[in-house]
Amino acid sequence: MKKPAPRETILSLFRLTPDGFVSGEHISTTLGISRTAVWKHIRNLRQAGYLIEAIPSRGYQLLSSPDVLMPESIQAGLDCRLVGSRVRCFEEIDSTNLQAARLGDEGAADGLVVIADRQSSGKGRMGRQWESPGGVNLYVSILLRPPILPFEAPQLTFVSAVAVCRAITSCTGLQPTVKWPNDILLHGAKVAGLLNEMSSETDQVHYVVLGIGVNLNMRQEQFPDNLRYPATSLVMASGRIVSRLDFTRSLLHEIDVLYQMYLEQGSAPIMSAWAELSELTGKVVQVDCNDRQITGTMIGLADDGALLVKTGAGKIESIYAGDVRPVEKCEG
Repeated sequence: MKKPAPRETILSLFRLTPDGFVSGEHISTTLGISRTAVWKHIRNLRQAGYLIEAIPSRGYQLLSSPDVLMPESIQAGLDCRLVGSRVRCFEEIDSTNLQAARLGDEGAADGLVVIADRQSSGKGRMGRQWESPGGVNLYVSILLRPPILPFEAPQLTFVSAVAVCRAITSCTGLQPTVKWPNDILLHGAKVAGLLNEMSSETDQVHYVVLGIGVNLNMRQEQFPDNLRYPATSLVMASGRIVSRLDFTRSLLHEIDVLYQMYLEQGSAPIMSAWAELSELTGKVVQVDCNDRQITGTMIGLADDGALLVKTGAGKIESIYAGDVRPVEKCEG
């Protein structure tokens, strides 16, 4: 992991100090810079929106932080082995997935995180647009270089799904559910979406991009009128503003833990965790595929992430792409 930037180190010192005070001398010694350079870094942090008070004989105290996602804020004290080894934040870009892929093609390291405050061309499944207003949500893509074969890459979608659910519960106490293949729901409304993309050859994965969009503090009036599926946000569901910084750090930690589990133990524990979050297992569903509809009982997931549906005729269908919805009973 690269050496932390000075601002990242200073923010980490604030968070690790019990009484919140950090002396200029301590910062100077830790960073190996002059007291004048310390003051310049403090000034820059203030200009970025951090409220820092200077108390004679006690040092500097961080009173509040802006809800702006910056690499040094995210990485300060981030408890991850791999994810977040490098963080790139943008005020606006076309798509975090596209940017992560560009950086991946240029040789960016495993664990790179790309975040945008807003996206001009946010991507959803099947070419759909993901609405991406600024200042309220989280739009993040994570570049991974897993030692797996291309056919195994879809399994990583379930790493993302479980991680998002755990981060939501950790930060809000809410209990989200999952909808195959890549939606996160609260009370039946979509609160987050996933879009994983891959660069590979026949027998080698170059990289996988885990794309995640979570509606954190988006209000009802900010959602477009032509949504295909009911949508919500954490603030709408909980009634409380969610810190984008806290949520981002929680999500990256959960992804890091689950990804290490996946690499060490395979897909089974991930699929099991996902199944516990699904409300449709054992229920009758209808799956709209490209050229047909399949109705039957959802019995779980295959090892490769395919949805398993048992039809009325007793045949088990493996479905790799489609939209799922519950139905009252098998038709026909």
